[in-house]
Amino acid sequence: MKPIALFAATVAVALLSACASRPESIHASYVSHEKYTHLSCAELATRKTDTRAELDKYSRMQDSKANTDAVGVFFLALPFSKLSGDHEGDVARLKGEVEAIDTAQVKNRCKSV
Repeated sequence: MKPIALFAATVAVALLSACASRPESIHASYVSHEKYTHLSCAELATRKTDTRAELDKYSRMQDSKANTDAVGVFFLALPFSKLSGDHEGDVARLKGEVEAIDTAQVKNRCKSV
């Protein structure tokens, strides 16, 4: 009976690790702040607001994928995001963009950092 329990546990771990990541667990990709240092403080603030809005949108979409995967794995042992894709790369890129803009604001000595 132990080999069956071990196999079931291994399959469960493999399926759960195949699920879409939650947005808060996705690390930012590196984006150089140099591409933003030529912008004024007002332009940086606008860019940051726009990028955060886009990050929020993709984070909600990624969270939805993770929820769908949880249901799919529970009922069918199938993480649907592995078939249709997820938005992990977009979330990582946008988090990196926000960090780069923050760094550019510090480098440019903007007041509203």
